[in-house]
Amino acid sequence: MSGSSGVMAPPRPGPAPAQKVPSPFSLPLHALRLAGRCLLPLVLWFSAGQLIRWGLLYVMAETSHGSVRQLRLVGTNLLMTLIVMVTMTMITGMFLSLRKALTETRARRADGTQDERFWGSMNRVAPAFALIYLAWELYLEDYRDFLQMDYFHNLDDNFYVTIFNNIAHGTKEEATLGRGMIDLDWRISAVAMVVVFGLRFLFEKMVERGSGKYSGLALAYSEFAFMFCGLSAVFTFTKARSDWASHRAVVESTNDLWAKAKESVPGWEAFWGFVHDVWPYVIDAVAVPLTWLAIAVLVFGGSVDDTRKALTGTKAVRGVDRLEESHTITQKAVDRVIGGFQERWVPVVNAFRITIKGGAVAFGVMCVLYVGLHVGADYLDRGVRTLIGSDVPYMWLVVSWPVKFVKDMLLTILTFAVLAATFDIAAIRARAKGEDITA
Repeated sequence: MSGSSGVMAPPRPGPAPAQKVPSPFSLPLHALRLAGRCLLPLVLWFSAGQLIRWGLLYVMAETSHGSVRQLRLVGTNLLMTLIVMVTMTMITGMFLSLRKALTETRARRADGTQDERFWGSMNRVAPAFALIYLAWELYLEDYRDFLQMDYFHNLDDNFYVTIFNNIAHGTKEEATLGRGMIDLDWRISAVAMVVVFGLRFLFEKMVERGSGKYSGLALAYSEFAFMFCGLSAVFTFTKARSDWASHRAVVESTNDLWAKAKESVPGWEAFWGFVHDVWPYVIDAVAVPLTWLAIAVLVFGGSVDDTRKALTGTKAVRGVDRLEESHTITQKAVDRVIGGFQERWVPVVNAFRITIKGGAVAFGVMCVLYVGLHVGADYLDRGVRTLIGSDVPYMWLVVSWPVKFVKDMLLTILTFAVLAATFDIAAIRARAKGEDITA
């Protein structure tokens, strides 16, 4: 239940000498200072990551079409895994660049704690990072980039052109555009899933034992590959199970009760309609910033996947104690039931717990800045595109890429700086009270 990745975190510092405690309202200025001090490495990390991702996306768009297609699709899924690993490396590298400029880092150095080496940080961060990345489906941005690359790179292979050619020449060719991740035969997908699961199990044991210089990275790659290679098999089995379950008496009676509640309970439909409308905004404004903060805390040396820490101070921690004292079979059964919920929400709760050490105001300011940056970036993008304008056909096929690159780079740098500043202010305020931000 602890969710520990098994990789040792860097040594934790003791209380530092008294220092000036920053105000939570200084977060915007602190974020700008961090972004300014680390601007060059941040730009280089982002640019290098995007360049490598673009190259892999291009190869992926080429690989997913042609003869021996099932073999090509296996390669496509493995390439997507590699792309996600590149994204993970870029994000970790940017946070590590910001870590060097943190006041908390200087305090750790004063306590005699040495800076963690890059590959040591990557190996430590990778397993927990992979779980958070998959639980919150952050890989969807990589998948959307692949679809965009595939459509624009293979314009002559689109759906309508294929239909026209079939009618004109009497052929029965199937359109494969944009289907590189979903057309893998479920039997091949199942075999690949079993093979990757074996590797995943092996690397997980190595991580638990603390052996293998890059076992954490290997485990993360196996985790991503297990998900992508098993996509078709999981979809096939899930659909069959869903069709079977939908005809069971229990499911049918539950659906009937839900329908009757809509009709008989006053305000039932209005309440759930309100929840349905509001919940996405709560996720985007609160949960998503905390998810990215959890990743930042992970890189900065904290632990965010420990269930006990997330429940500290509540009665629920007694349940964790009892579960850990129970039989191994019971623990595994519970993990299967709540595993997805745990991987999704425990890092968020831990990130909130760390943020709140800087004060409730710091948490609120961080959320406002995060949402403001993303909304402002969208309006700025629209304004720049309107300002450039053009009546030249297809010009935006060329111009849109640099505009999007600059927008994404500025947004990513400022967002990561806000997250780093939030952690730093919380760490400084915790030190002033004699607390450890990562404890």
